[in-house]
Amino acid sequence: MRRLAARGAAGDAGEVAAPAADSTDCARGRHPSPRRLVDLCAIWDPGVFLPAVGWKRASGFARRRLNEAETLNSVREAQLELLEAARPRGPGSRERGPVLRMARQQQPPPWVHAAFLLCLLSLSGAIEIPMDLSQPPTITKQSVKDHIVDPRDNILIECEAKGNPAPSFHWTRNSRFFNIAKDPRVSMRRRSGTLVIDFRSGGRPEEYEGEYQCFARNKFGTALSNRIRLQVSKSPLWPKENLDPVVVQEGAPLTLQCNPPPGLPSPVIFWMSSSMEPITQDKRVSQGHNGDLYFSNVMLQDMQTDYSCNARFHFTHTIQQKNAFTLKVLTNNPYNDSSLRNHPDIYSARGVAERTPSFMYPQGTASSQMVLRGMDLVLECIASGVPTPDIAWYKKGGDLPSDKAKFENFNKALRITNVSEEDSGEYFCLASNKMGSIRHTISVRVKAAPYWLDEPKNLILAPGEDGRLVCRANGNPKPTVQWMVNGEPLQSAPPNPNREVAGDTIIFRDTQISSRAVYQCNTSNEHGYLLANAFVSVLDVPPRMLSPRNQLIRVILYNRTRLDCPFFGSPIPTLRWFKNGQGSNLDGGNYHVYENGSLEIKMIRKEDQGIYTCVATNILGKAENQVRLEVKDPTRIYRMPEDQVAKRGTTVQLECRVKHDPSLKLTVSWLKDDEPLYIGNRMKKEDDSLTIFGVAERDQGSYTCVASTELDQDLAKAYLTVLGRPDRPRDLELTDLAERSVRLTWIPGDDNNSPITDYVVQFEEDQFQPGVWHDHSKFPGSVNSAVLQLSPYVNYQFRVIAINEVGSSHPSLPSERYRTSGAPPESNPADVKGEGTRKNNMEITWTPMNATSAFGPNLRYIVKWRRRETRETWNNVTVWGSRYVVGQTPVYVPYEIRVQAENDFGKGPEPDTVIGYSGEDYPRAAPTDVKIRVLNSTAISLQWNRVYPDTVQGQLREYRAYYWRESSLLKNLWVSQKRQQASFPGDRPRGVVSRLFPYSNYKLEMVVVNGRGDGPRSETKEFTTPEGVPSAPRRFRVRQPNLETINLEWDHPEHPNGILIGYTLKYVAFNGTKLGKQIVENFSPNQTKFTMQRADPVSRYRFTLSARTQVGSGEAATEESPAPPNEAYTNNQADIATQGWFIGLMCAIALLVLILLIVCFIKRSRGGKYPVREKKDVPLGPEDPKEEDGSFDYSDEDNKPLQGSQTSLDGTIKQQESDDSLVDYGEGGEGQFNEDGSFIGQYTVKKDKEETEGNESSEATSPVNAIYSLA
Repeated sequence: MRRLAARGAAGDAGEVAAPAADSTDCARGRHPSPRRLVDLCAIWDPGVFLPAVGWKRASGFARRRLNEAETLNSVREAQLELLEAARPRGPGSRERGPVLRMARQQQPPPWVHAAFLLCLLSLSGAIEIPMDLSQPPTITKQSVKDHIVDPRDNILIECEAKGNPAPSFHWTRNSRFFNIAKDPRVSMRRRSGTLVIDFRSGGRPEEYEGEYQCFARNKFGTALSNRIRLQVSKSPLWPKENLDPVVVQEGAPLTLQCNPPPGLPSPVIFWMSSSMEPITQDKRVSQGHNGDLYFSNVMLQDMQTDYSCNARFHFTHTIQQKNAFTLKVLTNNPYNDSSLRNHPDIYSARGVAERTPSFMYPQGTASSQMVLRGMDLVLECIASGVPTPDIAWYKKGGDLPSDKAKFENFNKALRITNVSEEDSGEYFCLASNKMGSIRHTISVRVKAAPYWLDEPKNLILAPGEDGRLVCRANGNPKPTVQWMVNGEPLQSAPPNPNREVAGDTIIFRDTQISSRAVYQCNTSNEHGYLLANAFVSVLDVPPRMLSPRNQLIRVILYNRTRLDCPFFGSPIPTLRWFKNGQGSNLDGGNYHVYENGSLEIKMIRKEDQGIYTCVATNILGKAENQVRLEVKDPTRIYRMPEDQVAKRGTTVQLECRVKHDPSLKLTVSWLKDDEPLYIGNRMKKEDDSLTIFGVAERDQGSYTCVASTELDQDLAKAYLTVLGRPDRPRDLELTDLAERSVRLTWIPGDDNNSPITDYVVQFEEDQFQPGVWHDHSKFPGSVNSAVLQLSPYVNYQFRVIAINEVGSSHPSLPSERYRTSGAPPESNPADVKGEGTRKNNMEITWTPMNATSAFGPNLRYIVKWRRRETRETWNNVTVWGSRYVVGQTPVYVPYEIRVQAENDFGKGPEPDTVIGYSGEDYPRAAPTDVKIRVLNSTAISLQWNRVYPDTVQGQLREYRAYYWRESSLLKNLWVSQKRQQASFPGDRPRGVVSRLFPYSNYKLEMVVVNGRGDGPRSETKEFTTPEGVPSAPRRFRVRQPNLETINLEWDHPEHPNGILIGYTLKYVAFNGTKLGKQIVENFSPNQTKFTMQRADPVSRYRFTLSARTQVGSGEAATEESPAPPNEAYTNNQADIATQGWFIGLMCAIALLVLILLIVCFIKRSRGGKYPVREKKDVPLGPEDPKEEDGSFDYSDEDNKPLQGSQTSLDGTIKQQESDDSLVDYGEGGEGQFNEDGSFIGQYTVKKDKEETEGNESSEATSPVNAIYSLA
């Protein structure tokens, strides 16, 4: 398991995530004039922990930082001393923290140092003045010095500046004033100096090429941009030319020149065929950096394609193709035999003379090359020779710089990136083959365009203060320095007694307001120039805070952090820090205050949480700001995903359990191979795990769990290895070609993490079964070359399948074909048979021979036959198929048969003799003297006289008996007369027929059977089977209408098999595992019912019923009685009725019922109509009586049944059944109550219909509601 732990910093509105600081913190040394803006660099180093396994396994984010940092190496070297000087000193460091997750065993990655260097550069760069204060112009954005534009687009030359008041802009072109107003195509963006040249209305972009410079001016000075060289991209067409074929001797060197048209920028060159197929390059054939294509030696195979040089132009995105070269190779061996490609010495095999190496590029033994500092140095050596030479590189007097040097183009080129002065010297390349070696020396000189040692910075002074501007640069040759002020040479500027120029330094003394200006330093040599603007501003400003007030900064426990307090003032204020508004100035111990005003806390602890106040003071006043610091627990993955190995199709779960500060929002995400993971249908992401269902090969890779909050993050990585089927083998090649063998070689495919155990070689031939592949042989997985034994006259094509524990690979692409020479067959066809299909013929058949046994063209078969033991002459015929029919044969006569293979090369060996028979005819005779003996009620024994062999007229297969049931001895019993048969294989005189029905009349006939069919039937015989036992009674049913009796019913047996004499019933009581005494009852044959009185209401009964004939009892039917009601439940019900709480409950219910009845009588006596529509629960039916005012008129009919009652058959009203009723628990009332006392029935009081009207409300279902209704 590999793990990466990272800590990040983030912020949101009103809230800042404090960066952690390292011992390599950013700090600014004090300028001789201390008046400047304080700026804080918030780059931090130990926020990234990378284990000792190496930076190569860092995240994609870190690797991108590595790449970005490569371009800063020279800056890093130039600033090492500054970095060391700025490193804060003091006890404690991140590496000594008590919660460090792992030892830091190697240096941090280069991008971390690059970040610190950028920080230092920003701190030592231009000083920022708040924009509400007066200040000279500062260039903030400009186009690159060499500005190449696309001719199809409008031209944009950027120039942006800031200042107070806002600056105005003007331009020069080729050192002359560029009047924008005179050219309608040219305009300047509003509040900007950016030029826009519009060609929508016509015009040629080439007319505007030249050198441009931007001037930004306000009343305090003028700032200048770089001199911008504007060039229009060019994509010239390739000149038309007719190229003759290039004639070259095999083995000779060859250079195909490209000579692309000069473009701006230079085009990218590549070689392809005229059909746009790329040219395969290797050690022998490769493209040089000048675009030419070099052949160290030409081979005959190089004629198989043509060669076209292509140029791709960047801006127009076009590719131009040069006319193709065609090669004509003169050779001593005109056959391009593929079997020679893997020959250990292909040159000698093809008759090519071997030669010592010689250089094709560069020419001679020595050359020189100049390169500028910071650029890439590319040295190239291309040599010819036979065999193809190898190239090696060396540096005289030292080793090649391993960290910057890499080999390209098959070791023919050496590239050294980011060249510095120490890379100058002599390099030599050595070209060697077995015939000798040769060397070429290249003298490398490193020059340098100017580069900064000390770039001038903005100077902010108070009146009367001193200061200086320094402009130091280096280069080769040494650059010259020119000072300007407001864009004019310093020599022509008005004299200033407070200013003194000393070479690369301007010194200011007793500065006054009138000294404000923008100075330019231009340093240049023959390789380039540098231009820097630095203004001098004289201000009197009281202290002011530049950051938002009352910021909240949240930091992670035990991290190192800094609290920023950016401020401005002139003269520069003094800054002090206090915690929680009390105590002395914070400095020393765990605190350190930098000159820029930042407070560093070396290791954050819980007690460091609080409010920090920074106070800036100068002679003009003071200003303060507060920062609230909150300390949060770090995010930690305490259960990390582990490396796993899984088979394809299985399920994998990667765990990732996290601890974090509960006040921070946690986000858990996953990366695959350092890229965001797409969670598809086969994946399930949970808070603490990632599950992958049906693992496939594409799921293999590294999985990183990223647990992050807005302040920090933790990472844990695991690698998933998927065991999959191997990839198909490739590049099949046939060598060692022989008449009966060939060597097959292949390159194994990827085993997909499961070792290859076997290779299966298959072949296909195009004569007998084209497109059908057959297994040829099998080889161990450690083999990738094998000798295959071949058959004559087969046009072979081979393929290979790899096998591992997971499965088989896809077949490889087929090899080239190889045909073996022919020969006479070495075998004859197999499975030769002779059988008749009719009574007067014989069909001779055999299995045809396949392609690997044919051995030659026109495979055919010589078929011979004659009657056995007659010694007559052999009949023969030549057949091309796999069958032949002999006609006009006697019935079932043996023949001797031979089938011999033959092709155009000759006949096969003498074939074996096979015995066959002509066709059969139906038998002529039937078995005689058939005798029947009854064995029992279901079986008989047969005996017969066999027929004579000559009457069979074929091969006797069996004797067969046909029999059928004529009738039953029982009256009125229908029987099926379907014919059945019994077979007796072979020549035998007796047999047994079984599975007969008892007590029945049968008829029987016998026949003899051969291959053609049945013979004539014998005399019909009759027999009768005796009485048997009956089958089981049908539909045996057991019912229990109550606890005292059990009813049994059944139907007569389906097959009585005789005369029924009665039924026998056996039953036994059982309770669990206890059994009672068995009782037996006998019934008459007509009885089909029986009622039993239960002796035990708890036990169950098991019944067995069978029918009887004179022979005995038949098959029995078995049933069990239903289970009785639960006894425990019955006892419990009885116990409840005797419980005191139950009796009390019933009394309470009775009292409530009494109250309810009283209320009902009172309401009944009041009578009248009561509106109840709003209270009634159920909707009204059309038959309900209804008054216009919404009330109901309840009738008092004597015969109307109560709701909840049902009418009996005799017309009386029958009360519904209830477990708890008024009858059980109290007097009077016809209503029905539940155990909880709620009223669930209806009530009525009988009175004369003329005097009474009913009233009912849904609320009256509760006694309490009834009482409320009295009001």
